[in-house]
Amino acid sequence: MIGTFVRIATLVSLCAGTAWAKPRPPVEPAKAGLDAAKLAGLRAALQKFVDTKQISGAVTVIGRKGHLASFEVVGQRDLEEKKPMETDTVFRIASMSKIVTAVAVMMLEDDGKLSVDDPVEKHLPEFRGQKLVKTMTGDAAVTVTLVAPERPITIKDLMTHTSGMNCNLPAGFSDLYGKRNRPLAEAVVGFSQHPLISAPGKVWKYCGPAYDTLGRIVEVASGKKFEAFLDERVFKPLGMKDTTFHPTGAQRARLAIIYEKTAEGLKRPDRQDFGSENIVYPAASGGLFSTALDYARLCQMLADKGSAGGKHLLRPETVAKMTSVHFTYAEKVGFSPGLGMGLGVQVVMKPLGVTAMLSPGSYGHGGAFGTQAWIDPRNELYFVLMIQRRNFTEFGNGDMSDMRKTLQEFGEAALAPKTAAAQ
Repeated sequence: MIGTFVRIATLVSLCAGTAWAKPRPPVEPAKAGLDAAKLAGLRAALQKFVDTKQISGAVTVIGRKGHLASFEVVGQRDLEEKKPMETDTVFRIASMSKIVTAVAVMMLEDDGKLSVDDPVEKHLPEFRGQKLVKTMTGDAAVTVTLVAPERPITIKDLMTHTSGMNCNLPAGFSDLYGKRNRPLAEAVVGFSQHPLISAPGKVWKYCGPAYDTLGRIVEVASGKKFEAFLDERVFKPLGMKDTTFHPTGAQRARLAIIYEKTAEGLKRPDRQDFGSENIVYPAASGGLFSTALDYARLCQMLADKGSAGGKHLLRPETVAKMTSVHFTYAEKVGFSPGLGMGLGVQVVMKPLGVTAMLSPGSYGHGGAFGTQAWIDPRNELYFVLMIQRRNFTEFGNGDMSDMRKTLQEFGEAALAPKTAAAQ
């Protein structure tokens, strides 16, 4: 697996010329056990989304058994400047950062530095003595008091979005995600001072500050800055050279523009996050930049049960624990139907709708700008979709986009009969 990616990195690094001159990575559907003929129509299907102005462009990967079965690049990364999408286009992956954060936490559990069942206050004393908001309605008035929760928040609660934390930024931190000018340690102290709004472990509520708190736990447990830990333990071992909180000038020059869908077509919002080498706040919840091929390396490692290049970055049983269902909820878990919550990933319990073609136990995560990464362990498949678009109103959200559905349908349909989930 790593050998394939090394060849990709070498080819890309040798060519810094125009887009047409950049070689594509080796695509080997037969070695991946997929039918090339059944994958052949994917590019045209993706191009339709560009032609109908659903997206400006896309880079997609389908991988299996250490081989790229499909790698497609369509459309443009900058419509105004007429710059094409390229093999190494950089994307804001937003909440797909959460899988990376979860991997870091699980590495530290493997190291014996923490357990996901630990109370958060064991590693972050500022969380000691947290109170829970309790609202009582009487005959004449509503009474709001602060009470002690039945138990403190655990690391698992943070990872499953069941911490009960107030997920709004505290007073004085409203510009944190815009400016990213404060360290994790300072921001997390602010988060800890908010009373809980629900009891830990009871309610699923998607929460960015909870995941940023995990980043701080990684710092305390490892004794290293969060971004330094990721670089040493995740990015360098996997060859993820373009995955960073701090994009360089050269990486920013390859960045795709975010667009939003309007009645007139795709519009470029005034505000664009181009990143900076001087970012102070490494948002563990959603601050990473990456490329399709970089993220494919991470997906392949997870699909290989923690193995990369003959070494285990995670133990197989740790990957199994991370990708198992740890929380279900009658009302909602995740951003499409039929999901349960793993540790940093959403897990398909009942395939339907946008997950209908995936096997039960498939897992992954999306990002705010439409990016998606999903792994089907039963079929050893993974899918990476890189686009940059806001305002998925007709789909409900980016996780339910037709682009994601199309990519997965082509990949699953190309499986040889003996490996199909139905058998």
